[in-house]
Amino acid sequence: MSPWIQYSLVRLALFGVSFGLLMAAAIDWWWSALIASVIAMTVSYIFFTSLRDAVALDLAARRERPAADPDALAEDAVDSAPENSSQS
Repeated sequence: MSPWIQYSLVRLALFGVSFGLLMAAAIDWWWSALIASVIAMTVSYIFFTSLRDAVALDLAARRERPAADPDALAEDAVDSAPENSSQS
């Protein structure tokens, strides 16, 4: 599974559990959402550094790949070339 998906699911689960517990404690929904998002952010930042590092490495690997493939560049060059047809 992609590190992006794993890290996102962990943060979403942390938010959901925190939000559910705060709602069960009869706190307003918007306060619960705000506090749950802070809890999810801090817990994931402190305890899930390995997943965060894996996401960063995946991002770095994506940045090292070429932006466009050579075939697309060649096709674009042919498409943008002036036409050499003779008209009578």
